[in-house]
Amino acid sequence: MIHMNIPGWGNIVLEHLVSDVNGTLVVDGVLDETVARAFIHLKDRLELHLVTGDMHGNIDQIVQLLKVKSYCVPKGKEKEAKADYVRSLGSERVIAIGQGNNDAGMLKEAKIGICILSLEGLATDSFISANVLANNVLAAFDLLENPNRLIGTLRC
Repeated sequence: MIHMNIPGWGNIVLEHLVSDVNGTLVVDGVLDETVARAFIHLKDRLELHLVTGDMHGNIDQIVQLLKVKSYCVPKGKEKEAKADYVRSLGSERVIAIGQGNNDAGMLKEAKIGICILSLEGLATDSFISANVLANNVLAAFDLLENPNRLIGTLRC
């Protein structure tokens, strides 16, 4: 768990990290080893979840490598399905990371939504729905390793 007291937000307890896969953790269907290690390293603080439309058809391999929970969203209603998944975990206890248009709902629904600028781009809807913008996924993970940075960014 990550505990933070953010001025203007109050006491926050985060238990779950929900991450998009393609465009966020994976670029062009390839999971970078450095990204994988940094993601797995967060297991000591948060329960890790992957949500994906599985655009590249490789989620089973990624799950096997990372050993985390995953949810493949149904085609056509990805944005709503990702937001529903965050709600099912208890939105107030979730931090979400994504960048695609279909991530906007989960970024808005999560207590803290981090949008990243990836090599695949950044959807405007996700940017608007997030609380924080990180310049890449490793920078987003670094915010979780150093919560005072999040406090400094989000305080009112």
